[in-house]
Amino acid sequence: MSVHPSVSDMSALPLSVRVQAILGREQFAEALRDVALRLVEMHDVAPRIVRYTANLQKWLLTQAILTLHFEHKTDVTRPGLTAAKLIDFFVANNVASRNTAVAHLSEMRSYRLLLDAEWAGDKRLRPLTVADTAEDLIRQWFEGHLKSLDRLDGGTRYRRSVAEPSLMHFAQPRMTRHLIDEPGWCSPPESVATFVWTESGSNILHDLIARLPKGELASGQIPIGALRISEITGRYIISKSHAQRVFARARDLGFVGWQKPGNRGDLWVSSDLVSDYRRWQAIKFAALDEAFDWAVAQSR
Repeated sequence: MSVHPSVSDMSALPLSVRVQAILGREQFAEALRDVALRLVEMHDVAPRIVRYTANLQKWLLTQAILTLHFEHKTDVTRPGLTAAKLIDFFVANNVASRNTAVAHLSEMRSYRLLLDAEWAGDKRLRPLTVADTAEDLIRQWFEGHLKSLDRLDGGTRYRRSVAEPSLMHFAQPRMTRHLIDEPGWCSPPESVATFVWTESGSNILHDLIARLPKGELASGQIPIGALRISEITGRYIISKSHAQRVFARARDLGFVGWQKPGNRGDLWVSSDLVSDYRRWQAIKFAALDEAFDWAVAQSR
C-alpha cells in the first residue's frame, strides 16, 4: 500500500455530515463516556507520558509529531522526522510558536519518547524517531476510539485495525491534518476551552465527563458526585493553585460548581458544558472515522 495524505476519497461523506450523524446516535453519550474513562485510565498507567497530550496544544503538538513520523514510515520518499522540520510544521500550521515547539520537543527527547535515529551524516540534520512506548500508547488511543465508533453503528473497525496494524499509520496523519485545519476542533467553545487550554486541563475535563450519570441528562446543573480539588491535584500531578484557578474560572462562567459553600458536597457540571464537549469530541470522531475509511479503501 503506497499512499499519502493528499489523495482524496471522493466517495467519503463530508466531515460536517459525519459530525451530525455521530451526534444523532443515541449511543454516542455512552460511547464518549467509555472513551473518557479509557483516557483517564491511560493517564493513571503512564502519567508522565500522557501529560504530553494533557491539553489541546500539547495534543496537537504530539499528534503532529506522530503524523510526520508515520508519513515517513509509510512512504520513505517523504521527509524524515527532524527537529527543524517539526518546528517548521508547527509554526506553519499555527500549532505553536517556535519557542513552545522547541520546549515540547526537548522535553519529549529528555523523557526518551523521541529518540535520535541512526545517522552518519551532519549531526545538525540528525533524524528523530518515535519510541516504541509512544507508538504503543497512540495505538491504545487509536483503537480505543475505533471501539467507540463501532459501538455507534455495529462496525468492525477495531477488528480490522487489529488484523491490519498498518492502517493506523495511514489514518492517524490524515485525521490530524483534518483537525489542524478544523476551527471547530482547534478553537473549541469557551466552556471546553476553559479547561483544555490549561495545563492538564484535557485530563480534568475527561475525568468530569467520565463521572456523568448514565442515561438521559437533565438540563441545567448535573451532579457528578463528590470531588475535592486535592483529588484532582494528586491524580494529575498539578499544583493546588493551578487547579483552583481552572475551577474558579469555570465556576465564574457557570460551567461547574459545588452544591455547598467551600467546594463541599457534590460537584455539578452544566448541561451546556456537556453539550459543547460532545459536539467538540464528535469532530474528532468524525475526522478519525473518515481517515480510517480512507485508509481501508486504499488498502484494497
